[in-house]
Amino acid sequence: MIAKTRVKPIISSLLKATTNVRHGFYTRQGGVSKGIYSGLNCGQSSNDSPKSVKENRRLVAADISGDSQNFLNTLHQVHGPNIVYFPKDSEESKSFQADGAVSNKPGQILSILTADCAPVLFADVSSSVIGACHAGWRGALNGIIENTIISMERLNATRDKIIAIIGPCIGQKSYEVGSEFFDMFFARNNRNSRFFKCGPNNRYSFDLSGFILEKLRDSGVTSIDVISADTFTDKNRFFSYRRSKLNGENDYGRMISAIFLEPPP
Repeated sequence: MIAKTRVKPIISSLLKATTNVRHGFYTRQGGVSKGIYSGLNCGQSSNDSPKSVKENRRLVAADISGDSQNFLNTLHQVHGPNIVYFPKDSEESKSFQADGAVSNKPGQILSILTADCAPVLFADVSSSVIGACHAGWRGALNGIIENTIISMERLNATRDKIIAIIGPCIGQKSYEVGSEFFDMFFARNNRNSRFFKCGPNNRYSFDLSGFILEKLRDSGVTSIDVISADTFTDKNRFFSYRRSKLNGENDYGRMISAIFLEPPP
């Protein structure tokens, strides 16, 4: 029998007091996984014990919805711009190749897995529409933020009423990239240069959360919170793909970020 341990999500003040939406950016703290996955690893595609991952996901479902049997809608994330509308059949959802999800059905939990990329949670509380997306550099560059907002609008959300929270991701000081990476962003829009700092040997550091923040503002979203945390440097709270690679580890854990639309009383 796997022992229960308390999970410790990060909560944004912008959504904390809402009556019909709950959310959480879950760290690696809590959970039952061991070794390099120690803590709350929710990545089903990791090489962690499936039993541990299942229990970790159950703990998250219980924490955010009050029901440990509630289903965490997750996706087969591919760093793309595609969105899935939930509800969907829970067994089929694992095969959807998409990086964003939206819903207006009470009782739904939308969740995103990350380990350096940015999770972004969305809610139009007045219209009872929620969204979530996985925004790495590729997805953010190619429209995942804009597509999530458009998909929420199709469910009657209004972008000037949407709240967006950018969760923990790799910090700029930790995100070193080459000149070809910079050139790709600059070719799209020369204003993107402000998200880079030039360092020695023609290397740059990239501000992922700053880039996403600008995408949200350009889309007309004004209620935005940014969780200031660096997943690469804070090994006690976060898993990190880049840190694991630098340490020579052959796999890594995944954090989960979730948003839940409560059923009416």
